Amino acid sequence: MRQARIGLALAGGGPLGAIYEVGALCALEEAVNGLDFTACDGYIGVSAGGFIAAGLANGMTPRQLCAAFIENSAAAPDHFDPAELLQPAWHEFGERLRLLPRLLADAAREVLLEGRSTLGAVERLGRVLPTGLLSSERFGDALQRVFAEPGRTNDFRQLSRRLVLVATDLDTGEAIPFGSKGWDHVPIAQAVQASAALPGLFPPVEIAGRHYVDGALKKTLHASVLLDRGLDLLICLNPLVPFESDRRGPRDARSRRAKKLAHKLGRPAQRALQPRIHRLVDGGLPLVLAQTFRSLIHSRLELGMKGYELTHPQTDILLFEPDPRDAEIFLANTFSYGQRRRLAEHAYQATRELLRERAATLKPQFARAGLMLREDVLANREARLLPAPGETRMEQALRSLRGSLSVLEARAG
Repeated sequence: MRQARIGLALAGGGPLGAIYEVGALCALEEAVNGLDFTACDGYIGVSAGGFIAAGLANGMTPRQLCAAFIENSAAAPDHFDPAELLQPAWHEFGERLRLLPRLLADAAREVLLEGRSTLGAVERLGRVLPTGLLSSERFGDALQRVFAEPGRTNDFRQLSRRLVLVATDLDTGEAIPFGSKGWDHVPIAQAVQASAALPGLFPPVEIAGRHYVDGALKKTLHASVLLDRGLDLLICLNPLVPFESDRRGPRDARSRRAKKLAHKLGRPAQRALQPRIHRLVDGGLPLVLAQTFRSLIHSRLELGMKGYELTHPQTDILLFEPDPRDAEIFLANTFSYGQRRRLAEHAYQATRELLRERAATLKPQFARAGLMLREDVLANREARLLPAPGETRMEQALRSLRGSLSVLEARAG
């Protein structure tokens, strides 16, 4: 019997997106028997999703990514220092400041001697502004160290699985699939940098004289790159969804999910329901911009998903993303790394809850790819991605025992 071909497509979303994807991937791999995210037929990653996809294609399991990126213990071999993401782009600042004297002289000449408008002079001075605030160079160096470990590679051509990381050519607007034929000579770490170079936050990444920025500028997933290979199942993760603050309706599964998650994460009873946001405008410019950005990203994703279903009807396409009323994810800072443990645990628990709710639909879809959704595993309400804050080893052992008993009960039932 032919082995099913399974692909993985990961969208971007800054550090928050990577944190969500790590938690969700851990939940999926644990709950779906036969699913191995290090042995997919192909991977495609955009922006922060490229960072996760590159790790998986290099044989790093979701749990190993969690240890390196979420727990980031200094003793871990893949220790990731969050400071790597927060280095000011000093070189960019210096290069731009060097232009200032000449630009000031040109602006003064245009206004005082040639009688041109002041607005034009101000526009010329805009060239001194840096193209990004943070440098991704140390992040790229850290990735090179990770991919230099035994059994891994920084060369697309040496991977046993196909990996594509999408960036955008700044000067043409063209989507560039690093890892595809003709683009596989670029080091993986550099391709990750280019795909995640969000304009304004990180300067464009120069590769062979061309400048590249975030791959999400063109599409959210770019999944057709994998679908055209003839997959049986494509699993997609998208961390950013627009928030639905005022949708009316019965106290349905969404409210119950919020309560269950709050209980699982150990929150006080009075905080069982997630924060209510009645009007996003009350949150000021940050929430308005966040909603606008997410809406633009998600509308493109919805169009893409409908197109994929029409052009590739032979492939089961499963999309996993946060609930649109998940205030915990929406209110989190997209570029914050400080709350990674809490948010990764939240993503893990939310994905398990989603799998429980959609089990009837998902079971046959997974089954067609030779996979089995383990409802007995999902019945374990004690499962956690990370130990609870302050939890002792004895308490962890007891929780694990209770979880094993609940799994056995679910099997017996």
